[in-house]
Amino acid sequence: MEIMTDKQPHDPLLHADDNKLIALRRERLTEIRALRVAFPNDFKREHTAAQLNGEFGALEKAALAELAPQGSVAGRIVRSRGPFIVIQDGTDQIQLYMNNKAFPPAEAEELKVLDLGDIIGVEGTVFKTDKGELTVRASRFRLLTKSLRPLPDKHKGLTDTELRYRQRYVDLIVNAASRKLFETRSRIVRCVRNYFENLGFMEVETPMMQIIPGGATARPFVTHHNALDQDMYLRVAPELYLKRLLVGGFEKVFELNRSFRNEGLSTRHNPEFTMLEFYQAYARYQDLMDLTEDMFRKLAQEVMGSTTLEYQGTAIDFGKPFARLTVVAAIKQHCQVKDDVPFQSQVGLAALAASLGVNVDKAWPTGRMLMEIFDQKVEAQLLQPTFITEYPIEVSPLARRKDSNPQVTDRFELIIAGRELANGFSELNDPEDQAERFRMQVEQKDAGDNEAMHFDEDYITALEYGMPPAAGEGIGIDRLVMLFTNAASIKDVLLFPHMRPQHDEHR
Repeated sequence: MEIMTDKQPHDPLLHADDNKLIALRRERLTEIRALRVAFPNDFKREHTAAQLNGEFGALEKAALAELAPQGSVAGRIVRSRGPFIVIQDGTDQIQLYMNNKAFPPAEAEELKVLDLGDIIGVEGTVFKTDKGELTVRASRFRLLTKSLRPLPDKHKGLTDTELRYRQRYVDLIVNAASRKLFETRSRIVRCVRNYFENLGFMEVETPMMQIIPGGATARPFVTHHNALDQDMYLRVAPELYLKRLLVGGFEKVFELNRSFRNEGLSTRHNPEFTMLEFYQAYARYQDLMDLTEDMFRKLAQEVMGSTTLEYQGTAIDFGKPFARLTVVAAIKQHCQVKDDVPFQSQVGLAALAASLGVNVDKAWPTGRMLMEIFDQKVEAQLLQPTFITEYPIEVSPLARRKDSNPQVTDRFELIIAGRELANGFSELNDPEDQAERFRMQVEQKDAGDNEAMHFDEDYITALEYGMPPAAGEGIGIDRLVMLFTNAASIKDVLLFPHMRPQHDEHR
């Protein structure tokens, strides 16, 4: 028995050869339908490939032959060589020996319609070949799912990056590295959840559709609720709802949330993304920096087995204490700026920006100029884990003012490999100060800033009931997974990333 081996180009559009292969597979499916139920669901799998490999893989051929254990496996055909085929399930691969003489006539006839990509169930005796390959000698098999489209060439795999993103299901079939990456992502999320539960945090859920979007300076997606005849927004962050829970008396809360921002696509940005946000009453931003450093170190050790990871050619060391620099200190250090530069002066900062080749509007407040210089000239240089602190109040509408300098806030961002991984601060719980910050945001929105926040009256009402002093933080899970899996693009760590529509006139 020789299973047909398919080869096709990686272009997602169908070509003549592909159409012929699909037509042939459909003919085979028609033959199957005439004989029996085409897509049965009555095969009972007893073992996974990993179970058989783990239990019998180390045994010698003679010892295994003496045991003659029975196996019942199911999976997708991924390779074939004469009567030997290899199937793949969700755990591993295992070889089968399919001799048509071992089957009843009806099953032997059905061998002729098998193709790469088909899903079959097999029962038989587990043995080892002369080459020492663990194999199931099939005594019974069942075609469970007929694959109507050919898999990519086994030697080249699915190498077209865009097609991998568009047809992730094919990518997962043929690329073991992709499956491993998403298994690692699952472990990271599980470990994050366990970390916070072990610290006594309660996991909660907050609304994804909101009347007023808040919690971040970002452009929201707009939708419409028909029954209420009311526009609503997909959340840009869960922050304001989580802090309402602090008001209500839940002192340690976290949410692994999906948030949405109607902004551009890039290697670091996807309109829909996963974020961790957590809030702790009676904590300060310094406490959260300590917590974050501890969590990243433990995650690296538990998930990856080491506190040193490689990301895009750079060794990232989580074992050492994370650096801590103010925004101003970081600019001075990485831009070789002299101490006498007047960082509180619009004129002085405009001159500094011009000397560094950074375009700023001289009418901007100093805080915005400062951050433009930092974003363009400093952030990309911060490869090792670094906490940047004392962000200007102009770009921190929800953070508490610093007591010793009210022009900056008790806020930090964690920068690793030149990108922001986390953002946290001591929370602003003064309702009058927060109301004034909201009014400033509204003025910016009226002036044309689509990312500025709305005025959330209910949140101000909540603060007027009294929120305890607290600190909160958001961590981008997608970027965290990118870092841990050495992924260059955020699309690599999203099962189904957003893509531009593809117009296929041939389908």
